[in-house]
Amino acid sequence: MLSPLRRATLASPIVAMATAAVPASRRTLAQVSDASLRSPDVKVEPYLLEDLPEVKAGDKDAIAKLPPFVLSRERGFLPREDPLANLPPVFNNMSSLLDRMTIRQPAHDESGERKPGLLAKGEFGDAVLSELTVDGPEMRAVEKAIESGNSHLIAALFRDYCFMTSAYLLEPVDRAYRQTGLYAEGRKSLPAQLAVPLQKLADKLGHFPYMEYASSYALTNYRVKDQNHQGLAGKYSFDNMELIRAFEDASGSERGFILVHVEMVSYSGLLVSAAEDALEATNSKDVKAFEDAFERLLLAYRKINQSMETMWSRSLPSDYLKYRSFIFGSGPKGMNAMFPDGVVYEGVSDTPQFYRGESGANDSIVPTGDNLLEITAELPNNDLTKTLREFRSYRPKNQREYLQQLEARSTLAGVKKFALEGSQSARAKALYILLVDQIREFRNRHWMFTKSYIIKQTTYDIATGGSPILKYLPHNLSVVLKVLEESYSTFTPSDEKALSSSTSAHKISNVELLEAVKSAGKKAGAQRRLLEREVDDLVAEKEKRVKLLGSTQKGRGMLGEEPPHKSAWVGNDGVG
Repeated sequence: MLSPLRRATLASPIVAMATAAVPASRRTLAQVSDASLRSPDVKVEPYLLEDLPEVKAGDKDAIAKLPPFVLSRERGFLPREDPLANLPPVFNNMSSLLDRMTIRQPAHDESGERKPGLLAKGEFGDAVLSELTVDGPEMRAVEKAIESGNSHLIAALFRDYCFMTSAYLLEPVDRAYRQTGLYAEGRKSLPAQLAVPLQKLADKLGHFPYMEYASSYALTNYRVKDQNHQGLAGKYSFDNMELIRAFEDASGSERGFILVHVEMVSYSGLLVSAAEDALEATNSKDVKAFEDAFERLLLAYRKINQSMETMWSRSLPSDYLKYRSFIFGSGPKGMNAMFPDGVVYEGVSDTPQFYRGESGANDSIVPTGDNLLEITAELPNNDLTKTLREFRSYRPKNQREYLQQLEARSTLAGVKKFALEGSQSARAKALYILLVDQIREFRNRHWMFTKSYIIKQTTYDIATGGSPILKYLPHNLSVVLKVLEESYSTFTPSDEKALSSSTSAHKISNVELLEAVKSAGKKAGAQRRLLEREVDDLVAEKEKRVKLLGSTQKGRGMLGEEPPHKSAWVGNDGVG
């Protein structure tokens, strides 16, 4: 059952904008639905770190109690402080379990020999039950941490309890896969020594009591080695980071999978800053400022996509299934054969819980572009869009609220119309088209990852995030391609002439913009048609598989069922 906080965040921003019961003096940006309300009398609560009264006042005690993921122009969607790697001594039992848990243990001698960890031997669950107790010191220490409001410690505790929870529940799943190539059911209940503190930490942070992308698996799970490192992404360059926790191998492909995401998100401060400036420029009808903001946004997305491309070499497709077992969820209800009856959180509730698993679909990079460029408004009203919206609820509260506000503010300001019409600027129009193309590139690369890392490697139908089987990623990519085609159709010969005949001192020249726009426009339609044929082929392949295996596909790849002869469609493990 969702907490009131979670239920509120799932509400449509359009509904939130229409909420008249909120006093004008306390309305958030998402609730300012009428442009006429924009006046000095309407005070909007700040949401960027640098604008918060605690930060402006320099109140260190108050700042320490701020949520871990308050956004800023500097750090974007990274936590406002780098993660706490080592827990206080009172949690030594927990830390020991987590260190011994990883399947491939670090080499401890010159021979380089690596011993198997608890998960490799199927001993983690028993170790939890024997080494942690309901009335142990950890339970009291968690309560004290929550009472203190120390968000840095609370965030680290949530991360570590999430790792232990996933390892405990999914250990049988992974063991079965390693032994047979097929998945089995996970554990049906979470012991109170994990369930109770995890629920308390989740309530404090506004998270679901389950592993999430930002708050546990990825964005609170890195350690910076050299604070003065001068790589492409500064101190957040891939080679300058290491994992704090891992399920399979902290130095192998799991490290690459997680830390490439961290490096990508390290550029998100550029996105937030440029998005805010673009909105301000739209509202003030400042074309020059709008062009500048959109150029910075485009450069930021290029950096992110370049970082994303390094995934191929830093996390091998053939290694992905070695740790994928542990990032599945217990939901969605009725679709996940690993947890057909959900999971009972002992000491919390007798009602089984169903939560989506960890997924890059919970990342905020693409939703920022979707919402600012008003791509989200083009999503059809169907179950796939509903799933995308639900994915966006599995992220830190501050990010959920910001993205809801960004969608509403962009719609209210009319960012897309200003770029394509109101600005009367060929450069602004070209930048808009190329930003949509960057979202296309991101989604397309993720689609290629899905085919290589999952479809070619396994036949299990349910994604870690529990997304629908057949069309989720192509659905989202096709919407972007549609927006790209329609936007390019507005690029007229006069726009082309304006860019080709003018000079500019911008970082991206008009000539470069023109060439890139032509290229993007030409390939959009071709890619959309190719995607449609590809999906049709996959649909046909699945229909053949249904005839081969029978009517039920929910448990495909589970123990007790004959595995299919061909690999086929899986779901979405990445960015939504």
